[in-house]
Amino acid sequence: MITISESASDKIKGMLEQEGDPGLFLRVGVKEGGCTGFSYGMGFDDQLQDGDETIKLEGFNVVVDGESRKYLVGLEIDWKESAMGGGFTMNNPNATATCGCGSSFRTAAAAGKPDSDC
Repeated sequence: MITISESASDKIKGMLEQEGDPGLFLRVGVKEGGCTGFSYGMGFDDQLQDGDETIKLEGFNVVVDGESRKYLVGLEIDWKESAMGGGFTMNNPNATATCGCGSSFRTAAAAGKPDSDC
């Protein structure tokens, strides 16, 4: 369902080690908003919700909520270093349009609700 590159996986593992809580997992999801209609969300969590799907990877687990799952099939998460620092990038084969920074998207089946201040 979701692929995480080696560089992104190494970064996530390092961040989890810094947190020092072995019960944490990476939660990846989608919510309405952003410039293009949907925005990605990523963060550490320790609480599973009804409908969550767990993806077991080497060194950590990724959890996706049931509503976000349909927008994230085939998602590739990567970590890119640049002169200004680094950051996670999302390559979503379901996206028909993305914003300039890559943090929001639209699909052919669902437009989402863009933020009015974008």
